[in-house]
Amino acid sequence: MSTPTFTFPQPLAEKYRPRSIADFVGLERPKKILGQFAANPYQSAWLFVGPPGVGKTSMALALAAQICAEIHHIPSQKCNAQAIDDTCRMCAYVPLSGGFHLVIVDEADRMTPAAQLALLSKLDATDAPPNTIWVFTCNATDGLEPRFLSRTRQVEFSSYGMANEAARLLESIWQREANGAAAPNFARIVKESANNLRDALMCLETELLAV
Repeated sequence: MSTPTFTFPQPLAEKYRPRSIADFVGLERPKKILGQFAANPYQSAWLFVGPPGVGKTSMALALAAQICAEIHHIPSQKCNAQAIDDTCRMCAYVPLSGGFHLVIVDEADRMTPAAQLALLSKLDATDAPPNTIWVFTCNATDGLEPRFLSRTRQVEFSSYGMANEAARLLESIWQREANGAAAPNFARIVKESANNLRDALMCLETELLAV
């Protein structure tokens, strides 16, 4: 019998990243809220709050795809006053899609105080860039100013209750990728990853490479 071989043109976490809001594991409340919003989007600011690996940034990307928005991504710890000004200048132009700009700011709880101050007017009607939707992600809101929080619509992302669905996802991926190799304990992988789906997928990738 030949030894099974596995090829990963890209990491599993990226290969199987949900492409639409409805495709996410668990997250029923965020899916309902953002699905309704995507059907009739408007200029606004959102704060996705939840543990690492639960799908906050992926949900922002799926929202952008669903409304055909032009994406501007400010990476973790890069959101300072200069980055905000530069992004707002880009958002002053009509989006290439003709619809909305969508700005994703990762780990917003690590923004500098100056960045939070610079955002206050950008999230109000006083100086807001036109046709722009802001999505901030964070693990917790402790480091964010009340004035900033008051300008965002908060959506909680929780991994609670998603273990069974996550295990089924890992099983379906294994069946596609493993060429009939003996399967690991998917429920154990999810449990040891503390329902962090990104970590679980990386663990599954290691299991595949070890066969």
